[in-house]
Amino acid sequence: MFRTLKFQFPAILWSVFVVTLCALPQNDLPQSQHFFEGFDKMVHLGFFFVLTVFLFYGKIKQQNSFDYRLLTIVKIVLINVILGGGIELLQWKVFTYRSAEWWDFFADMTGLGMGVFSYLLLHRSTFFFKLNKKH
Repeated sequence: MFRTLKFQFPAILWSVFVVTLCALPQNDLPQSQHFFEGFDKMVHLGFFFVLTVFLFYGKIKQQNSFDYRLLTIVKIVLINVILGGGIELLQWKVFTYRSAEWWDFFADMTGLGMGVFSYLLLHRSTFFFKLNKKH
């Protein structure tokens, strides 16, 4: 278990960073008046895209290969769903100075989907590159 945590250290650190930023009062965050409407959703998307990439990176380093199992993808999806849902629940019930929104959760899951898609696309291209190199 500690071996797994060693490889997932960037993802754990990123998760703490995300939860901390989502717990801060909006007055403490830089003003985003000069940004476009929906910038907050893009931030959520980026947070969870990066988290997904870190989780896959840790798994790749742990097993020292790009091979994946469906169970690995399911675990990464569950971790993201629990974290994204947990953040929104915390903002709804604990950090009441923040607003919990379904659209934030949707943006979180979009970032997750983009991360999984990127991994699968890059893994497949790496796999096919190796096959073509043998011929």
